[in-house]
Amino acid sequence: MQGQSGSGSDVTFDFTGKTVFVTGASRGIGREIALSFARDGARLILGARNADALDRVGQEARSLGAEVQILTLDQRNVEDIKSRVANLGSIDVLVNNAGVEEVRPTLEADEALWDKIVDTNLKGAFFVAQAVASKMADAGSGSIINLASLTSYVGVPGAVPYGASKSGILGMTRAMAAEWAPLGIRVNAIAPGYFETDMTSVFYENKAWVEQMISGIPAGRLGELSDLSGTVKFLASSAARYIIGQCVIIDGGYLAKI
Repeated sequence: MQGQSGSGSDVTFDFTGKTVFVTGASRGIGREIALSFARDGARLILGARNADALDRVGQEARSLGAEVQILTLDQRNVEDIKSRVANLGSIDVLVNNAGVEEVRPTLEADEALWDKIVDTNLKGAFFVAQAVASKMADAGSGSIINLASLTSYVGVPGAVPYGASKSGILGMTRAMAAEWAPLGIRVNAIAPGYFETDMTSVFYENKAWVEQMISGIPAGRLGELSDLSGTVKFLASSAARYIIGQCVIIDGGYLAKI
């Protein structure tokens, strides 16, 4: 699947026999991506803190015919990450998705808020990628897709810790890609635009805000979670074997218009 050379005749989007580890898989973007891989034959490792929610997603994936392993994981606990990932078998694809957000005026942001967001979104993502990459290096192949954001590129008032963490994801992706490509590991990222999830639902309760956002999106609508999974699977597939260190912005043209 992650062939590093060849004519392109082996390009496939069939993930049968491949193991895909999705963090933050209990809801939202992670759930959607996990179920999409399940439909294409992948064996899934689903990671998140909420075991009950993970079990529900696992049942959905099993109903699609996928083999599923549940991994309760606290992304702010580095030792938890190292010990739990070390006990996993081989991993072909990591979707490094877990994250948190809390909008607060910057003058009111405190150390606890900063640590909660940055430790989860950036530090945790780094150590998950590091732990998984050690396995991929042993195998000589693998694909890591990190979750960046529009805030990796533009400033959003009230979201400074989040923007800092996601800007860090962009830099982390490029540096990992440059260092790990010789090991057979491809590292890329996606940057979703405006998508309604449990984490962002509070914004979507404001109809005026929604209308304002849509007016700035050339596609004329907000994103649907299904708009993300195809790009993730492309980056994980052999079709993207020469794509390294890139971030694909999935925003309906929002940043292009700016």
